[in-house]
Amino acid sequence: MEIDFHLPSLGADMESATFTQWLKKPGEAIRRGEALAVVETAKGLIDLESFDDGKILELLVMPGAQVPVGAVLARIDSESAVAASPAAQIAPASAPAPVAPARAPGPGAPPVTAAPPSPAPCVSSRRRPISPAARRRAHELGVALETLEQTGAGGVLHVEDIERLAAQTARAAPERVGMRTAIGAAMARSKREIPHYYLGHAVDFAPAREWLLHYNSQVPVADRLIEGVLLLKAVALAAARIEGFNGYFREGRFEPARDVHVGTAIALRGGGLVAPAVLNAAGKDLTTIMREFSDLVTRVRSGHMRSVEFTAATITVTSLGSDVADVLYPIINPPQVAIVAAGFITERPWVCDGKLIVRPVLNLTVAADHRVTDGRAGSHFVHAIADLLATPEKL
Repeated sequence: MEIDFHLPSLGADMESATFTQWLKKPGEAIRRGEALAVVETAKGLIDLESFDDGKILELLVMPGAQVPVGAVLARIDSESAVAASPAAQIAPASAPAPVAPARAPGPGAPPVTAAPPSPAPCVSSRRRPISPAARRRAHELGVALETLEQTGAGGVLHVEDIERLAAQTARAAPERVGMRTAIGAAMARSKREIPHYYLGHAVDFAPAREWLLHYNSQVPVADRLIEGVLLLKAVALAAARIEGFNGYFREGRFEPARDVHVGTAIALRGGGLVAPAVLNAAGKDLTTIMREFSDLVTRVRSGHMRSVEFTAATITVTSLGSDVADVLYPIINPPQVAIVAAGFITERPWVCDGKLIVRPVLNLTVAADHRVTDGRAGSHFVHAIADLLATPEKL
């Protein structure tokens, strides 16, 4: 059967892309999931994968062409064509996400025993070392010191580091403006069309932090986990369990997704933000998610990604990382119906068994689509995330 290979939408902020390169020639066989072409968007270079096995019949676009979303790029002779959206055509990497209890780390992970009680480490902000001359030069060039990467010898920023980074920032400015304009248009549309409602919940993060410290002490440095991976897995499991938060709102109705593909917000070097997905996150152990997340960050920041990572996300997780905002109120990324935001983990007074103690507290905020769920369902969802973080050994 002859089918068309279209340019997919790689985000609500995308209208077109520059076609860069064909990776296959007419007559060549292709496999489902294999990259056929490369396009360039404001997010960087993105590989476009085939959703079917088959053979290339005809290439319709030449490198350098500006093509709109939905344009036909090639024709394919396929015996496995299926009429489904790109997100529905992902070959699951594992069995469907479990609805019953969460899984413990897989066989590749070391056995983890209960962590001994230990006080949570203090969270403090640290200023990046910079020489006095470099500080003056940064002020002259209008460079924000908190945004600079640690590039100087011994971790200290010198004048030449400031001047080099200022030049890079100047070169990237037009791209940042274009991406910011596109993101702004997409978010304005989201707020216009989606009736958002918000729920916030303060989570005692001590159990998760103590378990993580104990786990990381038992594994090599390369296999250690970060706090964000625990949150990503907890959100994936909660989305698999609580109906109405995992899927898409299209053509006036909610389409629940079979698997949970968690979009994760990643800041780009030089400015901008993208939210590609960790695929089938609910069905993977923490070490696998950590490995895939690290690979995703590396590829995103080097400017080369896969189209499925942008078309597949069924829910998104975002945070400000080391920035010290306690609460973040996110905007849903359409056609998704929910997004979870994490604030900076801070030491707060906490009442436990009638006693006032100090605990690391994580403020979670859920933004959801009122056309699909309501505040009661949202409360169940955010509490499911909190309960999972309270028992990290089950993630």
